[in-house]
Amino acid sequence: MCEENMTVTEDFSRVENTYQMEAEVCIVFSDFGKMQNVCNLLIEKLGTSVTISPPHFYHTPEAIDTLRRQVCVAAVGNTRQKAHEVCRLFGQSLGKPLLIREEETKEWGGHINSPLSNSPESLTLQERIQNATAYASCRVFAVFEIKGKENRRKKLL
Repeated sequence: MCEENMTVTEDFSRVENTYQMEAEVCIVFSDFGKMQNVCNLLIEKLGTSVTISPPHFYHTPEAIDTLRRQVCVAAVGNTRQKAHEVCRLFGQSLGKPLLIREEETKEWGGHINSPLSNSPESLTLQERIQNATAYASCRVFAVFEIKGKENRRKKLL
């Protein structure tokens, strides 16, 4: 956990003859499992003196960019695999790509800042995760070179 991903706000006050300190710690996690482990550890060690607010889920622009790239690469891979299977069906072999074009990219989900019918606090953790999950799809157009049977025979000789 980096210091840059954590902010601490402390408030000291005097209550009769004692001093009271309240601290609020906000931590940004990129790993859901680590977040759960830290929350469980705090509850185990501090008991009822700690209150853990429900997590706020969001996606960084870098994470969305990575998702877009992964989806596009997977779409190209799927297109190549289908073209390879069609070529094999007709006794041909698939050659190099001649043209690959990203036709359409769609994204949905992951918009937890949009108005919900229920307040975020009334949702279960599973519902909050489901609302925050981002999905993407990509449609690609690809043209591949097709090598005939003669080309394969020449390579074998």
